[in-house]
Amino acid sequence: MFEGFKHEQLQTSDPEVKINLKYSGQGPPLLLLHGNPLTHVTWHKIAPILAKDFTVVVSDLRGYGDSSKPRGLPDHSNYSFRRMGQDQIEIMEQLGFKKFSLAGHDRGARTAYRMALDYPDRILKYAPIDIVPTYHVLTNISREWALHAYHWFFMAQPYDFPEKLLCADLEYYMKKKLEKNIYGIGGMTEEAIAEYIRCATPEQIHGVCEDYRAAASIDFQMDGDDYKAGRKIHCPVLILWGDKSHVERNFDPREVWPRYATNIVEMLTVPSGHYPQEQAPDQIYQALSRFLKS
Repeated sequence: MFEGFKHEQLQTSDPEVKINLKYSGQGPPLLLLHGNPLTHVTWHKIAPILAKDFTVVVSDLRGYGDSSKPRGLPDHSNYSFRRMGQDQIEIMEQLGFKKFSLAGHDRGARTAYRMALDYPDRILKYAPIDIVPTYHVLTNISREWALHAYHWFFMAQPYDFPEKLLCADLEYYMKKKLEKNIYGIGGMTEEAIAEYIRCATPEQIHGVCEDYRAAASIDFQMDGDDYKAGRKIHCPVLILWGDKSHVERNFDPREVWPRYATNIVEMLTVPSGHYPQEQAPDQIYQALSRFLKS
């Protein structure tokens, strides 16, 4: 799915963590980050085309795919968006890119949000796909959203309650989880789904649960402190979301995002559910290319 891309596993400053990645292309550097329960494979329809104009890096977040999956710390800090973002800053620097543009979907977009706040001198442009900021989500919970996004709170339960239940039948869980792909226009290939299921090991389930535990605790505190202090993202931002996704149904991105970013270039819906990069790849490619070239 990534013909011509080079494959690397790079060591981070955390001795327990190597990050799995692929890269190719020429031109300005662009990092693409995936969500849950996905891997870098989610970009397989877009990354090869973007690589004609950009040096594209696709990586697996810690805890996901073929990246390392350390045991979570008591405060979950080694799975915070800050720590996951630091991993990505370090691997991009190892590839020779101190400054770069950044697009992310779902958990990857939340990691990228933290990167844009923590490293304003390094992130040139930021494109979150199908999210509103975590602090807004967790302070504006509706009944409909809670029923749809139950996993935010189930996976955040203390170790090892969710791990044991999910690992009792991982293939069933993954197929059920990915059924959300039909919320919209389909779009996932059998090859991509098979890869997501391959990576759904007990170790990954633990990493994902730690990700959600961190989001509900240490990340929420960090984001709340920034919001109350008036800290915003200042680099150019492109906001993208699916017109049939939970973001469209439960939030108002056009009203929410200006509270968190000062330089929004465009806000755009695409015809998809929660996985726009796989369900509407042409529209996502066109929007990203236009934004990154401007």
